[in-house]
Order: sequence, then structure tokens, then C-alpha cells
Amino acid sequence: MDYQRKKKLTYFTIGLIFLFSGVEYAVILPTIWRYLQTLEADPYFLGLALSAFSLSGLLSGPLFGYWSDRTQTTKKIILLSNLFEMIGNFMYFMGYSKWLLLSSRLVAGIGTGAGSSIFGFLTRSTASEDRATVFAAVMACRQAGLLIGPAFNIFLRLCDFHLGPFVVNKYTAPGLFMFLLWILLQLAVVFMYWDLPPMERRMTYCSSKHNGEENVHGFDEDEVEEEVKPLITSQVFVASYSSVMTSSLSKNHKSAVSNNSLNHIDSPLESHVATPSHEIHRSFRNSSSCQEFLREEVVVLLAAQFITLFNQTALE
Repeated sequence: MDYQRKKKLTYFTIGLIFLFSGVEYAVILPTIWRYLQTLEADPYFLGLALSAFSLSGLLSGPLFGYWSDRTQTTKKIILLSNLFEMIGNFMYFMGYSKWLLLSSRLVAGIGTGAGSSIFGFLTRSTASEDRATVFAAVMACRQAGLLIGPAFNIFLRLCDFHLGPFVVNKYTAPGLFMFLLWILLQLAVVFMYWDLPPMERRMTYCSSKHNGEENVHGFDEDEVEEEVKPLITSQVFVASYSSVMTSSLSKNHKSAVSNNSLNHIDSPLESHVATPSHEIHRSFRNSSSCQEFLREEVVVLLAAQFITLFNQTALE
């Protein structure tokens, strides 16, 4: 299968993931309070059940993101997160007690943590000029799920039968419905999702092809678009980094010349400069990673996202 076909199927599967996540939230919300009442839950349990879903997603998101950054893969992460979604929704369908219902939302929320890995994958596999469009399309899929999710209760409310020892009614049916949807999505991820190589790796392949080497992955040079500038740029950090690099390179240059004159080493100067500059870049990156999140524009965006989601949940 060629690269473009894999890319389309992978992006289609990602769209389904966010669509189903929106459907799950919207199909359960209209009936969860009455469901809790049938289990003799106190009023505050509604807040606990809604918050549990977001809480587990908040905790699992950074973990899945770290895993994705370390392995540069996302398929296994998505398969694992879908497994949590299936277990959580089946627990919601069982509904023996209010505590099981609360636990079901806690388990299902772990599956939402894969969203951070997916966004990281999209960042690595898309060009800078196309990234905003891809992100907007993915988020639109989730909003579409939130829009059509409540409509599924039109036929789910008509359910009234037994499935073995379990009762299927208008309260438990949403859990069974989402359990089946996540099974279908699991199959879609297995057969239609690929861990596409990052842009940098494809650039290397095309460079090798341009130099006459064999290109085993079949990427054409026209398919590769080099990123002109990063997502987040900072003149302060760039200036600081440049000054650090210039000063360090100057010192290393002097040190290398001195060592060469004293010890009569025949290796070129670049071999003395390359390794220290790489270490400086790594140490600078680690020290400035936290500062990137404290910049004004990043804080404003995170605050706007928090306010939007807080108001949406309060309204619901």
C-alpha cells in the first residue's frame, strides 16, 4: 500500500476516534443523572461522575504523551486507550451500584489520554502550513460527535429487554452502545492506522534518494515539505541560545586550537566542537522546556481553553 493511501486511512481513523469520543460524552450526559437516581445516589454523585471522566484523562494524558515521545509510535497507545474505553463503558452498562458507575467513568476517562499522543503524532507527520487545517478538522470531528451524540438517545430510550443477566433499558443502553462502537473502532485502528514516519525522517529518505541511495519506503521528493519555522518561536530564547552557542563554540575553538598545538592531535576541529555543542543544545532544551509553558501567549491559550471547557460543563 502506498504512502498516500496509508496517510488518508490513518487520518480517517483519527477522525473516527475524536468523533466517537464526542459521541460518548454526549450520549451519556442526558441520562446519567436519572441513572444515578435509580441507584439511590446522592446529588453530588453527578458532579463526581462527570469530573471522574475528566480527572483520569488529565492524569493519563501526560503519561501517554511521554510514552509517545519516547517511542515515536502511537498505534499501541491508541489500542490500549480504546481497551480502557471498552471496559469503562461495559462497567457503565452493568450498573450494579453507584460506585461501579463512578468507577466506570473513571476507567473510561483514561482512554481520552491518547488524545495527547495523537496530537503529537499529527505534529510530527504534517508540514507546518498544513498543520492548522489538520488540527481544525480533527477538533471538528469531536464537535460533530457532541452534536449528534444526544440524537442517539432517540432509539436508545426505546430499549427494554434482557441480555443474559443484564438489563438493557434507556439508562444502561448508552453504555452498551458505546461499548460496541469502541470495539468497531478498535478493529479500525488495527487495520486502518499506521505510524507514519515523521517529516524529518521522510526528508532524510528523500535526501538519500536524491543522492542515489535506495528509497525503500517509496516516498517521492514532492511529498516532503520541509518545515520553515517551528510552532513556537521566541526571540528571547533564540537570542539566548545563539549567545550561548556562540560563546561555547568560541571557547571550544580556543580549547581545540590549544590542545592541537600542545598535543599535536591530527583530528579536525569539528570533532572537538560537535559534541560539546550537542550537549549544550540538550541542556538548554531541558532548562527552557518549562519556561515555554510560562510564556504569555501559551498561558493565555491554556486559560482560554480552561474557561471554555469550564463554562461548557457548568452549562450542561
